[in-house]
Amino acid sequence: MHHRTQLLAVLGAALLAATALPATALPAAPPPAEAGAVEAGAVEAGAVGADALLAKVRSCSQISNGRYRSDEGAKADVPVCGKNGAVFFKADMDIDCDGQVTARCNKRTDRWFQDATAFQQSDGKPLNSEKLPFVVVPGASGIWNHRASGIRGGAVAAVVYRGRVRYAVVGDTGPSRIIGEASYAAARSLGIDPDPTSGGTASGVTYILFKNSKVSPIENSSAATARGETLAKQFIRSN
Repeated sequence: MHHRTQLLAVLGAALLAATALPATALPAAPPPAEAGAVEAGAVEAGAVGADALLAKVRSCSQISNGRYRSDEGAKADVPVCGKNGAVFFKADMDIDCDGQVTARCNKRTDRWFQDATAFQQSDGKPLNSEKLPFVVVPGASGIWNHRASGIRGGAVAAVVYRGRVRYAVVGDTGPSRIIGEASYAAARSLGIDPDPTSGGTASGVTYILFKNSKVSPIENSSAATARGETLAKQFIRSN
């Protein structure tokens, strides 16, 4: 539910370094996923490739009333685009570690940690950012209302980064004027540093959200991958 600016990330890292617990007190973050590794949301051989999806979103028919910032203080230059039953945008990726308290997502590892997500699991608990690949959409505003575009909690998303495609769900909302954020698990599955303070990437991430889609229960990442693959094939075959 929150975004980190580059400056805040640097300051936060400095503060944590100054007050850090002993190295044994916190578990080390796992390394970025290796190519070919089996991860939640990962796509198997023969699936829709990154190049095919990127070719489909090369041009933008803007549906947002204005543009978003990738971080607080950055230029507002990210439009939300629409095409063939999907909305998409190209942005950075900040790390959302909110939701259930886990070994790597908690108040010690993430100074901005919140123990809630905009959407909940089938048992009423917040989502697990460490385990569930999900993306964050901006809170509804005059710029864009995701609900009006058929994008709600549990909607299926394809996330593309450096030749990889990973499927996720819409699991949280963020600031109404900032875009480009995903869960710890989503970042890790794409080979992006998932550290909530110093991780993420400044650019190069494409988010494709499929309208009126839904995974139920929302925490079923295998179902998100299966449904995402079907929707991605339909998307690239559409005119």
